[in-house]
Parts: sequence; C-alpha cells; structure tokens
Amino acid sequence: MKTQHSYALTVRGTGNLGTGTNSYRSYERAHTIQIEGKPDIESSSDPSFRGDKTKHNPEEMQLSALSSCHMLSYLHLCAVSGVVVTAYVDQATGTIAETPDGGGHFAQATLHPVVTVASATNPDRGPKRLNDLL
Repeated sequence: MKTQHSYALTVRGTGNLGTGTNSYRSYERAHTIQIEGKPDIESSSDPSFRGDKTKHNPEEMQLSALSSCHMLSYLHLCAVSGVVVTAYVDQATGTIAETPDGGGHFAQATLHPVVTVASATNPDRGPKRLNDLL
C-alpha cells in the first residue's frame, strides 16, 4: 500500500481591478482554484473580509474538508467492522476568531453527523472503534 499521497493545485488570483493591491479596498478577493482534470472552483474570501458571498470561501472549504475526512474515515471503519451505513448527513459548524492584527483562526469546529444503519446491522459489532470517531 502506498504510504504517501501527493496533491497539486493552482490558486489563481482574479481580483485585480487595475491597480493591484494599491489599497485594502482596491482589489477583489476573488480567486480560482484549479485542479487538473476537475472543474474550477470560483472562490472568494468570506463577506466579512470583503469577499463575495456567492462564492465558496477558504473557511467553508476547510470545514468541509474536516467533515468529509471524518465521514470517509467513519464509513471505512463501519465497512470493515460489518456495520452497514445507509445514510450519513453532517451539518458541521465552525467559528473563526479574529485577532487584533486582522488575522484569525478556527476557534472551534463541531461535527454533527446523523448516521442511519441498515436494520439487519448489529451496531455492537466493533462499537469501540466506531465510537472513537464520534
């Protein structure tokens, strides 16, 4: 089994309104995420940071990556433990704390998975391993 996986993408700034970053308000926060062989993702910063609310922002994508990774790990453990999952929905939430210098960081991220298992599944099969992910 391969022990390292490499990823590559291009983030291309598209917000130059003609004067670059001449001032804080002189440019849009628009950018495009490009991954070979996949559709481009039109992105921007969060509207709180002068972004476009109609585009995905980095904070949403980071939270979605956390939720997606958790779901895929959970489904893997269920599959190898004999627990048949028929539905999985996570309504994840996160909070960014701004710092005095204008930066910020995730102060918290909470996953709220709702999992449906097949009625013939014995949820006691490997529950310790499954609960470790909850």
